[in-house]
Amino acid sequence: MKKVGAKMEYADERMADLMRLYHEYLRECKHISLADVYEKIVNLPSRRFWVSSTHALKVVSAILRGEDILLSMRRPKAEMYIEIFRRVMQLKEREPSTSIAKLCEQVVQQPAPKIYLSPGSAKIMIYQYRRDKRRNG
Repeated sequence: MKKVGAKMEYADERMADLMRLYHEYLRECKHISLADVYEKIVNLPSRRFWVSSTHALKVVSAILRGEDILLSMRRPKAEMYIEIFRRVMQLKEREPSTSIAKLCEQVVQQPAPKIYLSPGSAKIMIYQYRRDKRRNG
């Protein structure tokens, strides 16, 4: 669905949210274990689902058609789309005349229960962000 190497539409905003979670968690810690930091922050609530409504619609539509699209995804991403699908279906029950596209737009902008990254991905992203920030001032 996504091209290899393509930059996600909300990459900068997601990175800002990840860094917010990282700094908030570090401020609350009395003892910092970096191994635990990444595990904890990826499970903290996020401001939104970090996916475009267009891409969410493609995945939700594929699930509705009965395609096994989630099997090819990594676990955090599959979990995210399962949660988006669940919320879209809940809204559809309450608003049957609203299109799936509109419901996807609403859902992806809602607060998410977590940021849906693996601890390893979060570690790499934070390392790269901090490295780039040091280089570029």
